[in-house]
Amino acid sequence: MVVAVLAAAVLAGPGVAQAAPPAASAPREQVAAASITWTLERASNPTQDQQTAYDLITAAMNAAVARYNNLSDLGKSITVRYDPGVPTADGNINGTIRFGNRSYMTQRTALHEIAHTIGVGTSSGWSSLGGGGTWNGAEATALVKRFDGSAAKLSTGGGHFWPYGLNYENEFSNTAADRHVQIVAAMVRDGL
Repeated sequence: MVVAVLAAAVLAGPGVAQAAPPAASAPREQVAAASITWTLERASNPTQDQQTAYDLITAAMNAAVARYNNLSDLGKSITVRYDPGVPTADGNINGTIRFGNRSYMTQRTALHEIAHTIGVGTSSGWSSLGGGGTWNGAEATALVKRFDGSAAKLSTGGGHFWPYGLNYENEFSNTAADRHVQIVAAMVRDGL
């Protein structure tokens, strides 16, 4: 396996910060040189509210991107915004994520929203492979069976999947987060 070296955070002009993920907290074998990157749109003179949100979002996105980059070879350039009018958070296949409510500025939410930017619940591949309530792609199905036994399946609905969709904060653990990334990558190989 190829070991990728993660870059340090870089400022890319007025009001825009680009952040690269920090090293993972536990040693992990990397799958390949990863290519998920993200940029946080920032006010040039942030209020205290904005700065607090930026700090929380940065920590969440750095951790989530590090996990995706350590465990997959998925590629996406993501633009992140703080939008207090968003009740939770949302991700779009166009590569945008908006965070609103502070309680959703977590690694779990960032992982979940990155999956939406990649196509979970937002792509035509999702509609064709997951539109009937069960994911029908061979790779992701085989992976969830490996994790949870021969009777396991990936359920789909409302643009989400479970298990390992990280749809709620109480679903988060390091194991579940790692499996989330691996399943999203398998869904992409299936045609997401």
